[in-house]
Amino acid sequence: MRNLVLPLLAVAAYAAAPTSDIKVDQAGYLNGAPKVALVVSDKAGAEFTVRRAADGSVAATGKLSSAAPDTDSGDQVRAADFSGLTASGRYYLDVPGAGRSWDFEIGPAVYARVWYLAMRSYYGQRCGIAVDLGPEFPGFRHEACHLQGAYHASSGKAGPHPAKGGWHDAGDYGRYVVNSGISTGTLLWTWEMFATRIRSVKLNIPESGNGTPDILNEIRWNLEWMLSMQDEDGGVWHKQTSERFCGFVMPEKDELVSYVVGTGRDPFKSSCATGDFAAVMAIAARAYKPFDSAFAERCLQAAARAWTWLEKYPAVAFRNPAGVSTGDYGDGDCGDERLWAAAELARTTGGAVYRKYFLEHYAGFRKSIRPAEPQSWNKVANLALWTYVLGGGSGAAAEEIRADSAAAADQIVERTKGSAYRVSLTTRDYIWGSNSVTANYGMQLLVANALQHKAGYTETALDNLHYLMGRNTFSLSFVTQVGANPFRHPHHRPSGADTNSEPWPGLLSGGPNRGRQDPAMRKLPADLPPAKMYLDDQEAYSANEVAINWNAPLVFVLAAGLPER
Repeated sequence: MRNLVLPLLAVAAYAAAPTSDIKVDQAGYLNGAPKVALVVSDKAGAEFTVRRAADGSVAATGKLSSAAPDTDSGDQVRAADFSGLTASGRYYLDVPGAGRSWDFEIGPAVYARVWYLAMRSYYGQRCGIAVDLGPEFPGFRHEACHLQGAYHASSGKAGPHPAKGGWHDAGDYGRYVVNSGISTGTLLWTWEMFATRIRSVKLNIPESGNGTPDILNEIRWNLEWMLSMQDEDGGVWHKQTSERFCGFVMPEKDELVSYVVGTGRDPFKSSCATGDFAAVMAIAARAYKPFDSAFAERCLQAAARAWTWLEKYPAVAFRNPAGVSTGDYGDGDCGDERLWAAAELARTTGGAVYRKYFLEHYAGFRKSIRPAEPQSWNKVANLALWTYVLGGGSGAAAEEIRADSAAAADQIVERTKGSAYRVSLTTRDYIWGSNSVTANYGMQLLVANALQHKAGYTETALDNLHYLMGRNTFSLSFVTQVGANPFRHPHHRPSGADTNSEPWPGLLSGGPNRGRQDPAMRKLPADLPPAKMYLDDQEAYSANEVAINWNAPLVFVLAAGLPER
C-alpha cells in the first residue's frame, strides 16, 4: 500500500491549481545562478519541495526561511532557496499548506523567448507600415497607419511632412524624440555590450536575412524617423503627434493629422531633443559602420550638425504649444542631454572639441550616478559618464566615474538584500513606470559590472528581473504573454481595439504606482501600501500603460542573461 500512496500524493500535487501565494520567476532561472521563490501564506508549513512538472517527482527539498516583513507591500515573506538545483528542466514548487507555484524553467536559455518577445514588441509599435506578427501570433496585425503628416504652426514651417517611420511611443500613437532618445540609446547599448549573445537572433521582421543583425534592423526603423525630425539648421523638433489623443482604435483608424510639433517660437526646435538626437546618432554611427558604412556616416554627420546647433542654442526648453495636449515630455534642464551628446561623439570620433566639453562639465553631473533614482528619459547624465569610461576614457575622470559607479551599485546590492521581495526599488520608486525603474536599476548594475566586475552586481540585476517576471506581491508576470500568469489588460490601443483575446506580446507594464493619476487607480483604497497600488485594467493608464522606454532596459537586462552564441 505504501508504494501506491506516494505516487498518488505526487499526482495530487501535480494536478493542483497554482496559487499566487507562491511567487516565482515564471520565465525561469539560469542553471548556475541563485534560485529563490517567495511564499506569502500564514498556512504554509516549514518545508518546500521542488517537483518536476512532467510527473510531479521530487527534484529538491528545503526549508522555508522565517517570515520577513515587507513594508512596501505589507506582506510577510518567506524565502524558498533552491539554488542547489542546477539540472535543466521544467519545475514547480510544492509548499504544504500553501499549494503549488506556477511552472518555471531551469536552463541556460530561459530568457531567450522573453528577449525575443520584448525586442520584437518594437516591430508591433511601428508607425507608417503594415505590421503582421505572422503565424506565431495569428490576428496580431494592423494596416499602414498615420500616412498624413504635416508641420504644425508651432514648428516654424508649413505644409506636408513625411509621417512614416518610428515607433508609437506608448499606449498612444505619438512619437517623441526625447523618449526615443533614451529608448534607442539603450537598445544600441544592448547591441554594443551583448552583441555576441544577440547577433544571430532572428526577430522575424521584414528586414530579416538582409545581412544586418535584426536588433539593428529594428532600431533603424526608429532612427530613420528621428533623422526626419532634424531641420536643415541641425536642430531637432520635439515630437510628431496629433493635437490630441485619439480614442481606442487601431492605428490605421486614427485619422488625426500627425504633426511635427515645435516650441512655437524661434528657434522652434528644443535643446533636449537635439541633445538626445546627437547622442543616439553618434552611437548609431559606431553600431552600423560594419554593416552599412553610408548609413553610419549619415548618422554621424547628423549628430555633428545637431552638436553645432546645441552650441548656439543650449537651453531651449519645450512645453506643449497652445492647442496641443499629447505627451509633453517637458524638461527644463538640457545640460545632461548635451553632456551625453558630447560623450558619445567623443567616443565615436575622438574629437577634441567633444572631449574638451565633456571634461569641462562632467564633474557637475557626478551625482547622477546614485543608489536611488536611476537613468530615465529626462535624466541621462549617467549615460554620458558611463560611455566615457566604456569608450576608453582615462585619467581622473575615469577613475572618479568608476568609483562613483561601484559605490552606488554596492548600495543598491545591499538595499536589495534587505528587501523581502529582493527588489531594488525604494518606497519613492513606486511611480508611474515603476517597473521601468526596476529594469533601469538592473541596467545600472550591469554597467557597473562592466566597469568593475562583482558577482553581486549581476545577481542583483537578475533579482530585479525575477521581480518583473513574477516574483512580486501579485505573483504576476509584468510582460504580456510571458509566463503562466501574465498581466492581460495593458493601456495599449492595439491591444484594446483589436479582436484578439490576448494583448500584443512582449510589452512591459508600468507597474505599481502610488501616485494613482487616473480615475481607475483612484478607486483603490488610499491606504494601500505602494507596492500594491496596481490594477490590471486598460483604464488604469498610470499603472498599466506600456512604453518604448520601459521595454528598452528590460531588453538590456534580458540580454545579459542570454547564452553566448
